[in-house]
Amino acid sequence: MYSLLLLGICAFVFALVLTPVVRNLAKHFGFVDQPDAGRKLHQLPIPRLGGVAVFISYLLAYGVLLAAGFAATHEVRRGYPMANRMLPAMLVVFVLGIIDDIRPIRAWQKFAGQIVAATMVYFAGVHVGGFGVYKLHDWWSLPATILWLVLCTNAINLIDGVDGLAAGVCVFATITTMLAALLQNNIDLALAVAPLLGCLLGFLRYNFNPATIFLGDSGSLVVGFFLGCCSILWSQKSATILGMTAPLLALSIPLLDTLLAVVRRFMRNQPIFTADRGHIHHRLLDRGWTPRRVALVIYGFSALSAVLALCLMNKSFQGAVIVIFCVATWIGVQHLGYVEFGVAGRMFMEGAFRRLLNTNIALRTFEESLRNAAEPDDCWQVIRSSAREFGFQTVEMSLNGRHYSLADAPLAHPLGASHSANRLGDQAWKVRIPLSEADFIALTRPFGDHTGHNVIAPYAECVRRLMEPKLANFQRPMVTMAETETAGLLRFQAATAGAEFAAAEQTVRS
Repeated sequence: MYSLLLLGICAFVFALVLTPVVRNLAKHFGFVDQPDAGRKLHQLPIPRLGGVAVFISYLLAYGVLLAAGFAATHEVRRGYPMANRMLPAMLVVFVLGIIDDIRPIRAWQKFAGQIVAATMVYFAGVHVGGFGVYKLHDWWSLPATILWLVLCTNAINLIDGVDGLAAGVCVFATITTMLAALLQNNIDLALAVAPLLGCLLGFLRYNFNPATIFLGDSGSLVVGFFLGCCSILWSQKSATILGMTAPLLALSIPLLDTLLAVVRRFMRNQPIFTADRGHIHHRLLDRGWTPRRVALVIYGFSALSAVLALCLMNKSFQGAVIVIFCVATWIGVQHLGYVEFGVAGRMFMEGAFRRLLNTNIALRTFEESLRNAAEPDDCWQVIRSSAREFGFQTVEMSLNGRHYSLADAPLAHPLGASHSANRLGDQAWKVRIPLSEADFIALTRPFGDHTGHNVIAPYAECVRRLMEPKLANFQRPMVTMAETETAGLLRFQAATAGAEFAAAEQTVRS
């Protein structure tokens, strides 16, 4: 216990002393975070690289413990092989964060570095071996370990958007991990997280609102990665099937925020790694809350998650804890007012998702049929047969000198479609799809008509995209029997009229 206190106090003091030094150096060399009146709401440039002070303070605290010669020194020395194997991975993440703080790098480069570091600690012996009594094969353990560590690393990074938020959330996660280690008599894990708690508390003195220094990627990435490793070590001592659930609850706030961000961007068809203002703290800020209030409220939820995580270690409370956590999460997400989840829920409950699926299937079938149509008459038959299915009341097509129309029932004259459209008046969608200067397709659909598939724009775009290339391949269509009879009648009438005119002219001359 004395060793834990020494580690925590020394780390706290070192962080108090070193953080202002790092802050002044970062400001001197211009390594600052510029406000943008969008996601970054601070008024003045704030130095980054706060993680440098945290990392150095952590190492110095261990140096003091080793020099003091306490009883726990033997435990620390005994854990050297594991620490020596993990330290290179931690350095990879730390250097990656420093580079990003000094000169921002691309998302895929950060992910590549994190995957390398996660692979390194896996072969160092820190890996997700299973869930309680259920063991994972090595082929599953490696990707599970990488996924967990990359998720934890970026979860802390993403939530670092309000003064003191990431550092404070990590404080609660660290306290939870240390208490769990003491309850499990896992001295090695307790010795590992005790100095981190002191470092974060010392750093929080300068990072809480109004912040004078930010944790930066050099801090958020390495702390998230380290807590992910500690969570695995915590779960390895668990004898229940819910072994990984307790560490998950300890980090539930940043993990939930990351999950919501990924799902939101996927539903909106946005790039997953593009920053936005949809995180939990942004939603609370948009409600008019101050940054200080946002941080304190999320601290409260982090404390609740910490208590639930510790209660989960007792088999008697596991069912109740899971229910309480799920209900609290559902209520919290509902109050955040995410439009995406509300719309998706209503679509699912009202059957809109099924209708949308059927609509896309019908549109795909129509597209395939129209693509296979080789002649103008074939194209008309496809468009005519699909008109009712897609809710159009009138369809008119002029293609290669021929005219086709459909209005309530097939009409024999080209004015039928326009007459029907006139009957609809202005209470209808009117879509005209130009294919060339002379060729077009015109469709009408009454307002408020929910029959058929309501995909006016996709349907029209599909028709235009597939019909335009066909125009060059179409030849002048053959004249049908009806058109031959009509043309012969017109020629007969013209000849008769010409004969009558000639006779009349002869009479006048006589």
